Amino acid sequence: MMLKTDLWSVWDVNKMKPLLQKDITPFLERFCHFQDSEISSLEIISPSEIELTLTTQDKAKEYDWCTIVLLFSGISDAKLLNNAQLTHISMDDGISLMIEDNNFAFALGACYNIATLKNSSCYLIAKYIKYEERPF
Repeated sequence: MMLKTDLWSVWDVNKMKPLLQKDITPFLERFCHFQDSEISSLEIISPSEIELTLTTQDKAKEYDWCTIVLLFSGISDAKLLNNAQLTHISMDDGISLMIEDNNFAFALGACYNIATLKNSSCYLIAKYIKYEERPF
């Protein structure tokens, strides 16, 4: 069973695109900062790798719904929620994504700096982010 999970993860990672620093703003704008989206799952793959799956609207596709999988690698700090809590999270303020000390800083809600980000109910600081678009 473990081998099957490992093979599935490798298959997903190979389809993922890296999110670069220069692409953060267009990425967030395309998906309306993930406002009013839904978090489907949060999976800890390893101590340094976490996958977050969200459903959101895609501005580039006439606001059609899609699934976005974010893979955070090289995690140096995190505050996570369990999957049971995810269904109760309000996504009215979307997500925040910024660069801090050459790392990606991600959080639920509107955060404007690293101090407010670390007060979020869920945040991750990672060296790399990859993403994949999937059908809704």
